[in-house]
Amino acid sequence: MSDTPPQLWVVRHGATEWSENGRHTSFTDLPLLPEGEAAARSLAPRLAGQRFALVLASPRRRARDTARLAGFPDAEVDDDLQEWDYGELEGMTTSQLRLSDPGWSVWTGAVPGGETAEEVAARVRRVIARCQAGEGDALLFAHAHVLRVLTAVYLGFPPQAGAQFALDTATVNVLGHEREAVTLRRWNT
Repeated sequence: MSDTPPQLWVVRHGATEWSENGRHTSFTDLPLLPEGEAAARSLAPRLAGQRFALVLASPRRRARDTARLAGFPDAEVDDDLQEWDYGELEGMTTSQLRLSDPGWSVWTGAVPGGETAEEVAARVRRVIARCQAGEGDALLFAHAHVLRVLTAVYLGFPPQAGAQFALDTATVNVLGHEREAVTLRRWNT
């Protein structure tokens, strides 16, 4: 086993109709758009040279399809990688929500019938622990908000700090170490 702690490679799924329109999408199981499929395929050569001890995907179709098209059809489904549960806000945009609640943000505002940032953080802590217990790097296919919370928590920040990590679709992002310090190695590439 290497003395180097494992890296977490995190990949947001390819574009869907709702991701392109800024609609909050947790449990609605949308397919990738054709351009989302093409972007997912373009990940394959970028990930092919890496060895992963663990490959996980959210149970949502858009994440599993991205994993498959990127060359990882056997990614293990992990329910803890599901997107933030937006409850009654599912399918709405931030602009729509701010009509009745100016300044609303998923990071600080109410999410009726859904999860709090702390509840999402509890899930991603389990994912991080699972990855760190492995004997090599891990590759995760999931969604924007859950991966932003995961990044914040991994780096030692409160989950709400995920607001500072804008995450594009079909991007490769790497969380790792420099000596003993946790670091953001690569973002939105």
